Parts: sequence; structure tokens; C-alpha cells
Amino acid sequence: MIVEEIKKSFLTSLWFMFLTFPIMVIRVNTVDNIIQWRWANLLLVGIVSFGLSALWRYMIRRKELGIVQTEVDGIARETLSQRLLNERRFTLPALVVVSIFALSFPFIFSLYQTNIMITAMIYVMLGLGLNIVVGVAGLLDLGYAAFYCVGAYSYALLNYHFGLGFWTVLGLGGGFAAMFGIILGFPVLRLRGDYLAIVTLGFGEIIRLIMENWNEFSFGPSGIANIPRPGFFGIEMNLVQVTTYIYFLMIVLTLFTIFVVNRLQNSRIGRAWIALREDEVACQAMGIDKRKTKLMAFALGATWAGFAGVVFAAKTTFINPASFTLWESINILCVVVLGGMGSIVGVVVGAFILILLPEYLRFLSEFRILAFGAVLVITMVFRPGGIVETVRRTYEYKETAH
Repeated sequence: MIVEEIKKSFLTSLWFMFLTFPIMVIRVNTVDNIIQWRWANLLLVGIVSFGLSALWRYMIRRKELGIVQTEVDGIARETLSQRLLNERRFTLPALVVVSIFALSFPFIFSLYQTNIMITAMIYVMLGLGLNIVVGVAGLLDLGYAAFYCVGAYSYALLNYHFGLGFWTVLGLGGGFAAMFGIILGFPVLRLRGDYLAIVTLGFGEIIRLIMENWNEFSFGPSGIANIPRPGFFGIEMNLVQVTTYIYFLMIVLTLFTIFVVNRLQNSRIGRAWIALREDEVACQAMGIDKRKTKLMAFALGATWAGFAGVVFAAKTTFINPASFTLWESINILCVVVLGGMGSIVGVVVGAFILILLPEYLRFLSEFRILAFGAVLVITMVFRPGGIVETVRRTYEYKETAH
């Protein structure tokens, strides 16, 4: 078996050497009109591809054979109460450490690092909003960036035309996005799966193209500049102070989002969303109003995108339609899928990985995105349910002795 795996890895390395031969080996020197043969590069490609292939096959083999530490006969099993107690013992110190680190972050690290963390928390809000639609309700939405766009342009346009401030528009932006979520929800009530994805994709592109071509309304591709940052009782702040202020504001909004989404998932409407995701026909047969449930998912999911859009416009002070393309929707969807659909902790972890990893891989220069893609592929192969999988709650009925 080992010899067979080595043979397959060897053939894989030969195939990679063949594919990369024109790029890695042949170099045309146009100055001297000569061809340089870089055979060392070919050898390096062969060695690296063989090693990665062997490692990949080894990990796949481990996964298939289930060589994972599991509980077997003779080992005491933890009771549910013991497991919960152990989780709480671990969770409390971890929360304390994370809280101290988060509160001291802008005072320890540079302005650039603080801006990255603000962006990561914006994606946490976006991911948790999309998680309601995709992860909990099971409705594939590829046009989620449209609601993000609605929130950002709500602040930019209302401030430009009417002079409304950040705090006034924050609620309005979420309300406008929720309204557009309901507008999207009505035409797709009978759709599911791929058809739903195509319609939402088209909706997202329609919103972006309207903003790009309606110059009198949205200033077209030139965008809107000089959007004011959020204020604090009229106090004048420099760039560092206002960035720190936005950072702490995002911590509050992120915690509020986590609290509300967690309460929604454990509420009656949350259980209805889960039932809708598992089996739409059975859900309707049990008396759940499918139309109301879907519209609630689209509206509430879009609300958080609207909030995030307002914060994004205030943070960057400039927006244009290029910030809300299809790829933005795909990035937000990657946050949900990578972290774990339906899992709040997973979405938070997925957002930080998706935003921070490309930034901290910059030392790889042009290979940065390649390494980032490889990390995503490896994660999805070995953790198909996401980094933090959703734990389904189970209830047991036990009779008590009288």
C-alpha cells in the first residue's frame, strides 16, 4: 500500500513538472537573444510537488481509516454535565484573555493593524447576517453584497443631501437594507437551491449596476468622497483617535450582533428556520408559514449587512460600486462556509481567518493568494463542516422514579 501511494505521488510530481516546464524552466533573454534553461527550478517543482502529494495522501488515508482518538470500551465516558462543566472551565479564562487582548489591541499595535481588525469585525457582522439566511434558514444567497451596498450608500447619500450624521443613519441603513431584503424575498418564495442562487446573484448585480450608471443619484463609478466619520459628542479627533474610536465601536456592534443572532437562533423563529432548512415540505406540513419564515430570514439577514455598510462608509470615507461586486458576496459566503454554517463561533473565526490570513501572508509576495487558496482547500477537505461545526441540540426524556 505504501509503495502504491509513493508511486502515485511520483506520477503526480512528474505531471506537475510537465505542466510547469514552459514557465519554470524556459526563460527567453530578449537582450542577448538566447534561451536560458533553468533545470534547478524543475527539480525544485518535482521535490515540492512530490512532498505535498505524499503528505496529502497520508492525511486523506488517516481520514478514511478514522485514525482519530475516540472513546473505546474500557475508557470512562464523560457525562453531559461533566462535559458542559469542562467547557465552562475552559471558556471563562479564554474569554478573559481575549477581552484583555481586544481592549488593549489599538494601544499596542499600529494604526494599520487596527484598521485590519476593524475590517475583520465588519466581516464578522456580514458573516453573521448571511449565516441567518444561508447557515440557519438554508437559503443560498449570492447577492448579499447588495444589502451591504444599500447600507453604505444610505449613509453617503443621506449625509450628502440632508446632512444626516452617522448615528442617525445607522438605524436607517439597517431599515433600508431590511426593506430591500423583503423586496428580494417576495419573488423567490417558490425558489430553492440553484435557482434561488441565480436570482439573488442577479439582484446583487442589478443594485450594483444601478449605482454605477445612475450618475444623478449615486454619482456613478466616481463614487462619493468625504463621508464623515462617526462623531462622539462633537469632540474633535485626529486620525489615530477616530480609528481607535471606530475600533471600540465595532467591538460593541459585534457583541450586539452576536447576542441578537444567538437569541434569534434559539427562538421560535430560529427553530422554524432550521426546520425550513432541513425539509421545506415537512416544515410547511407542520403548520409553519413558509412565506413569513423566508421573508423574516431575508429581512433580518439584510439588516446586519445594512449596519455593516454604514460603518464601512464611515471608516473609508469613500465608496463606489466597485466595492460591492459579486466577489464581495462570495467572500462573505466563504466566511460562513469556512467557519461552519449555522455556527456563530465558527463565523467569527472564519471572518478573522479570511481577512487576517491574506494580510499576514504578504511576505510571500505574489504567492500570497496561492498560499491562501491552498489553506482554504485543505480546510474544506479535512473539515467539510467548517472550522467550528454546528452542534445539534438533542433532548432526552427520562422518567424519574417515584
